[in-house]
Amino acid sequence: MPTKKSEPIKKSDLKRFKKILEERRAEVLARAREMLNEETMTLDTNDLPDEMDLASSEYIQSFEFRLRGRERGLLAKIDKALKRIEDGTFGICESCGEDIHVKRLEARPETTLCIRCKEDQERQEKDFVAT
Repeated sequence: MPTKKSEPIKKSDLKRFKKILEERRAEVLARAREMLNEETMTLDTNDLPDEMDLASSEYIQSFEFRLRGRERGLLAKIDKALKRIEDGTFGICESCGEDIHVKRLEARPETTLCIRCKEDQERQEKDFVAT
């Protein structure tokens, strides 16, 4: 069954996506700054009365570090999408070279894969984990 090829992105849409990405970038950076300023990022064992509190605090700190890693990854994807807007490759699937549908870009403007290629990638990852 042939798929309907989507149309290239309009300049007005590119401007809109650039604004969305810049706003998301600012939000990610603001959250990162908040996390760095929170006292929970520092672990002072003198303030913890027992081992349960220490374990709980270490768990929270570990969770926050994982969140920061995800934020860093999202920031890299956003920066890559902004660069793709500048170099004219935004909205083109990195895997198959087809246009990424505007609806997909509206949902995930930092994406680099069309829905078909993303689904293929997820199936391969699932198969890899299952083996």
